[in-house]
Amino acid sequence: MEIHVSESSESSTSLEGGSDMGMGHADITRRSLLGSAIAVAAVAVTGTPATAAATTRDKGEVPLLWREFVRTPFTHPQIPYIGRAGYGRGATRFPRRRVVADVTAYGAVPDGATDCAPAINRAVADAGRAGGGTVLIPPGTYRIDDLIRIGQDNVVLKGAGSGRTTLYATRNLTELIGVYGSRYGGDKSSWSWAGGLIWLAPKARWDSLVTAIRDRAWPFEGWTGNKRDEWETLTTVSPAQQGSWTVTVADARRLRPGQLVLLRLADDAGHTLLEHMSGGGPGPEAYYWDDKTKLTSYVPYEWPVRIARVAGRKVTFERPLPLDVRPEWDPRLTTHVPALTGAGVEGLTLQAVRTPQSPHLLDKGYNGVAFQCTYDCWADDVVVRDVDNGFGLVAASSCTLRRTRVAGRGSHHPYFCREGSHDNLIEDFTVEERTVPAPPNTQLHGINVEGLSSYNVWSRGEMQMGTFDSHRGLPFANVRTDITVNNNGRHGGDASAGPLFGARFTHWNVRVTNGRAGLMRIDGLAPYSATVGLNEVTEFDQIDVPDFAGDLHARLELYGTTDTVRPRNLYEAQREL
Repeated sequence: MEIHVSESSESSTSLEGGSDMGMGHADITRRSLLGSAIAVAAVAVTGTPATAAATTRDKGEVPLLWREFVRTPFTHPQIPYIGRAGYGRGATRFPRRRVVADVTAYGAVPDGATDCAPAINRAVADAGRAGGGTVLIPPGTYRIDDLIRIGQDNVVLKGAGSGRTTLYATRNLTELIGVYGSRYGGDKSSWSWAGGLIWLAPKARWDSLVTAIRDRAWPFEGWTGNKRDEWETLTTVSPAQQGSWTVTVADARRLRPGQLVLLRLADDAGHTLLEHMSGGGPGPEAYYWDDKTKLTSYVPYEWPVRIARVAGRKVTFERPLPLDVRPEWDPRLTTHVPALTGAGVEGLTLQAVRTPQSPHLLDKGYNGVAFQCTYDCWADDVVVRDVDNGFGLVAASSCTLRRTRVAGRGSHHPYFCREGSHDNLIEDFTVEERTVPAPPNTQLHGINVEGLSSYNVWSRGEMQMGTFDSHRGLPFANVRTDITVNNNGRHGGDASAGPLFGARFTHWNVRVTNGRAGLMRIDGLAPYSATVGLNEVTEFDQIDVPDFAGDLHARLELYGTTDTVRPRNLYEAQREL
C-alpha cells in the first residue's frame, strides 16, 4: 500500500508500505494519516481500539512513549523511526535468483581437504559476469585457503543450510592480504574491525583497498574513499527538517527514481552538526569537540538513499531524512563509491581453523562475513565459528542479517557496525557462550556500533555473552529491541572518538540475565534516549559517566518490566505503521 500525505499544494510526503506489490494508493491528509496510525498502533499493541487502549492491561502495558510516538513517528525526540531498516526497506523475503553455477562443476570437492576457494571464486565471478544469479554450494565441508569475494551485483552464494554446508577456512586475512595497520599508528591491527573471509564489496572498492594495504597506506572505508573531493555534486539541497520524506533541490535534471545517491552534510566551525546529532541544547553546545580528531575524521556525514520520486525540483526518498538539512552544513546530493547491491550469502557455516583468540587489537583476521559499501544486501541462515570477528558492516546500508549466529572459542566483535553504516537490520541473531575461557588481554564487545552510524536495528536476539557496545564515534538513532543478554562484555572506544551516544538511542524490551546495568539502562548516559521495558539492573565493573552536562532529556519507562511491555518489539510495531 502506498500512502501520499498532502501537506500543501507545493510538497508531499511518500509513505510506501513494506510490500513492493502494487496495491494502489490513497491521497489523505496528515491529520487522517496520523489518526489512522494511532488507531492501527493501538490495535496492534493491545488488540483493542484506541479509546480502550489506555485502560487495557491484561495484554500488556503500553508505555506513554509509544502513545507519543504514533502521533509523531518521524520526529519523536527520543525514539527514531526505523520502520524501513534493512534490505528492501524491511522486506520479509529475499529474492530467489536463478541458479547459474554449482561450485562442484568448477572443481570444488566437499572432502574437507581440497582447497576449494579458487573454484568458488571462479563460480562467483562467472555469476557476476552473467548479470547475477545463485551460486550453489551442495552439502559437505569445503576447505578454503583464500577468502571468498562477492564483488558483482545480484550474486547470491547459497549453501544447503548452515547445518549442511561448511566452508573450512585455514588462513587469516593477515596471511592472505597483509598487515592492515591502524590509521592512528602503533601496532594495532585493523583486521580487528574490518574485513571478512567472506567479503561482500564492490570490485572497485576491493581493488583500491587491497592496493592500499599492500602499499602500507590507509584505505579509507567510507562511501567516498580517501579523495572525497573527487566525487561529483549532483545538486544542492534546500533546508528541510529531520523526518521529512521530500526535499527541494536546486537542479533535479540528473536525478531519477530508483537512483542511489549520497546525502552529504559537512560540519561547520562550531560543530553544530555534531551538536544536532546529539540532540542540541546546552549540553552538546558546552561539549569540547575540537580535540576529538577520530570523531571529526568521520565527517561529513554520508547517508546513501534511493530516490523514490522526482516531481519538478521536489525529490522524495525511500526513507525519511535522518537529520535536519541546514545551509551551514553545505547539504548536497553527490555520487559515491559504486555500491554492491542485491547480493547475499545464505545457508552455510564458515568454520575458521581453531586458534587462540589474539590479544586486544592484534587480531589476525580470522573474520566471518563482511559487508562493505553494500546497499540492499543480506545474509540469511549463516553461522560463523571460531572467528576473531563475526559479522561486519562497514559503510554498509539497508542490509539485513537474519538468522545469523556467532559460535565457538569467542570473538572480539561478534557484530560490528561502523564507518557510517545506516538503516541496517540484524534480527534473529545469536551470540553463543564461548567454548574455551577467554585468554588474557582479550576483550569481548558484543554488538558494536560506532562512527556516526545511525538508524540500525538489532531485533530478537539472544546474547549468551557480550554487551550493547558503543565504541564512541557518536552513533545515534539506533535501536536494540526484544533481546536477552548476559551482559558480561565491555565497550571500547578511544577518547578522541568523542561521545558514546548521540540522540535517539532506544533500548526496548531487554532482558538482562545477570543484572548488570552497563550500557543497558542508558537514561543516565545517552541524550534524548529511551529505555523501555528493562528488568532491574545494578552497576558493576565498567561504569560510565555522561558525556554531556545538564539535563539529558532521556526517558525511562516500565523499568523492572520485560515481555509484558506492548509493543513487545519496537521494530515490528513500527513496520505496522
